[in-house]
Amino acid sequence: MSDTHVRGVNDDAAANPALWSPRKRNRYAWVITLLLTLLMMLNWADKAVMGLAAVPIMKEMGITPEQFGLVSSGMFLAFTISQLLVAPLSTKLPSRWMILAMCAIWAISNLPVVIFATLPALWVSRLLLGAGEGPYAPLCMHSVYKWFPTKRGATPAAIASSGVTIGIVAFAPILALLISSFGWKVAFLSLSGVGLVWGVVWILVGKDGPYTSLAAEREIEGPDAADQSVPPLAEEPVPFLRSILNPTWFFAVLVSFFGYWAFAMCTSWGPAYFETVLGYSRQAAGSMIALPAAWGFICTIALSNLTQRLDLKGVPTRWARGLVVGLAGLLAGACLAASTFVTSPVLALVLLSVGFGTAPALFAVTYLIVGELTTIAQRPAHLNVANAGLSLGGVVAPAVAGFLIGAASTPADGYVSAFRWTGVLLAAAGLGCLVFVNQQREQRKLGLLAQGEEPHLEVATEKETSGGQHVTAGHQSG
Repeated sequence: MSDTHVRGVNDDAAANPALWSPRKRNRYAWVITLLLTLLMMLNWADKAVMGLAAVPIMKEMGITPEQFGLVSSGMFLAFTISQLLVAPLSTKLPSRWMILAMCAIWAISNLPVVIFATLPALWVSRLLLGAGEGPYAPLCMHSVYKWFPTKRGATPAAIASSGVTIGIVAFAPILALLISSFGWKVAFLSLSGVGLVWGVVWILVGKDGPYTSLAAEREIEGPDAADQSVPPLAEEPVPFLRSILNPTWFFAVLVSFFGYWAFAMCTSWGPAYFETVLGYSRQAAGSMIALPAAWGFICTIALSNLTQRLDLKGVPTRWARGLVVGLAGLLAGACLAASTFVTSPVLALVLLSVGFGTAPALFAVTYLIVGELTTIAQRPAHLNVANAGLSLGGVVAPAVAGFLIGAASTPADGYVSAFRWTGVLLAAAGLGCLVFVNQQREQRKLGLLAQGEEPHLEVATEKETSGGQHVTAGHQSG
């Protein structure tokens, strides 16, 4: 064998994660997960900075709460539309380069409002930001999933998803300090600078993972992989509309729709509420938004880790995921509604933190449920559409809150009405999940699960096939 051929083989092995040692592949998978989590943090810091700077922006530009709410909703509308437009491309283009392009758009989106500081410039900046950030969450989840076997992907995906809340915990106090000390423009420019630095690192390190199908997973993990018993039909394309026109998909997305509604309201109006209604200083009000975000980080990791543990123990995913997301939605909604009835400010803050913080923890579990209703090859498009659906909560919430606050006799009355209805609707969606989410039922209807086969049931015996070979009924993945 020539030296040239040997070098070529070695180069292929070095470039292909499927040929790496398990230890190297696992280490690199966590490096990618960390980078994607950092970008998720920046994603939500870009959204939160608008709420943190709400009071000085409205004062400097002379805009009303109604106008401010419409701008925030407009950003989420662009966020949603871009996901639908990008969904067909996400199954054809490498995730690595799509994520880099989105990060570049974020970095330049803050420039118009910083340069011109007018209401039209604010619209341009936030619409551009929304269009660039929209497809990121589903692409992030898909990218993480491609670095881990099916049974071990829930926790890494939850960590990446927790960037939603970690970003606010980490950035909110810093951005609040920048805004109060140097003005809101410096905060916007700082986020653009962080985005550019991340993009450079991603160019050097970013790579797509090797777990691109069930066949690829079996080849990498060996014939005894945990998901070996998944029926071959799971690889065959499923009609798109059939995958989403069912009660499981609808209620799994609906509970996260109201979760997104709640968290968008928190990031858009929370700091202004703490400053104008509760009387905290601008810096303190900006920092207080980190409380629900900190709880959200804990809750996101805990819920996804719980679903993964239940899944590995053989609990059907209709319970391991559907029951978990339903109960979490019910808890979040009940806490938000209850916060509007208590008289103790401290207790109200605790309930608001639990309610608003639990809301983003719903997203990661919803992604897992949606991923069960299609094939791996079709998954990125489905995640984009699901994320577009739940992101509509962010379109509605800021505008609704803005009009309620502007039309109420006092700002406090407006906030109470907005928060109470958010809690009631979120709790109702959680109840809907408990009743209607059943992935195994939908998998059988879609042909993803063989008729009469129950997932997650351990069968100790081997059945003799007609050809004389043995087929072991093992731990069936949902």
